[in-house]
Amino acid sequence: MTLDHARRFAAMALDQARQAATLGEVPVGAIIVRQGVVIGQGHNQPRALNDPTAHAEIMAIRAACAAIGSERLTGCDLWVTLEPCAMCAGAIAHARIARLYYAASDPKGGAVAHGPKLFAQATVLHKPEVYAGVGEEEAAAVLKEFFAARRQV
Repeated sequence: MTLDHARRFAAMALDQARQAATLGEVPVGAIIVRQGVVIGQGHNQPRALNDPTAHAEIMAIRAACAAIGSERLTGCDLWVTLEPCAMCAGAIAHARIARLYYAASDPKGGAVAHGPKLFAQATVLHKPEVYAGVGEEEAAAVLKEFFAARRQV
């Protein structure tokens, strides 16, 4: 993968995060890429859908699985703007995603480098390659701006 591809995919995930923010949702966005082509995308929508599982990663996984007609996303890359929580990390493992790229770390709710460190557990059947910090500054800025605006209201 080239640096241009990495920037493009990180920017696409950030665009999804911004869509979430315009809806009043926590600004997290995700895309799934297979052989250089985006096959799924999503942003946080738990409030809009009244669904606590409607995280960006889950929405992107659902879209990608529908696009290829399989519950397995073998060989696919997931780009997300925030470190996945335990639920999303579990879904990533079950979907057999090959590589996870996440932007901002989440010391409070993350489950990859923080908390349960799900992919480090012996009981997890599939562990993707993990790349942290790709587009971190931009993703963190969007999150900080979102929460700062909420505190002023």
